[in-house]
Amino acid sequence: MDRQDDKELWDVLGRVPAPALSPFFARNVLRKIRQETTGFERARNWFSLRRLVAASAVAIVVAGMAIATHHPVPRTASANESDVVAKIDPQDYDVVADLDELIAWDENSVWEDKPNL
Repeated sequence: MDRQDDKELWDVLGRVPAPALSPFFARNVLRKIRQETTGFERARNWFSLRRLVAASAVAIVVAGMAIATHHPVPRTASANESDVVAKIDPQDYDVVADLDELIAWDENSVWEDKPNL
């Protein structure tokens, strides 16, 4: 950019005082660089005792909830189940007996023999 392109800008820039640095500027910059934490130190600070305890508590609660919801509750025999047995129709016993006879007949059937061709 030439001085003739924007004379007003160059006039304003000419009146602005030059920035003055502190005599201790270099020392302060080096101190800040030395004080910066590395990635390992940041990770170690992130895993503080308070965060580990809280994360462990949450993990225990989640595991307990998973076990509680997926673990079947043992059923106890109730009075209703004995009522169901009492309500079985006597005809059902006859059907079961007929099925037993059918199974016995099927086991002794001639259709299971291999044909001689």
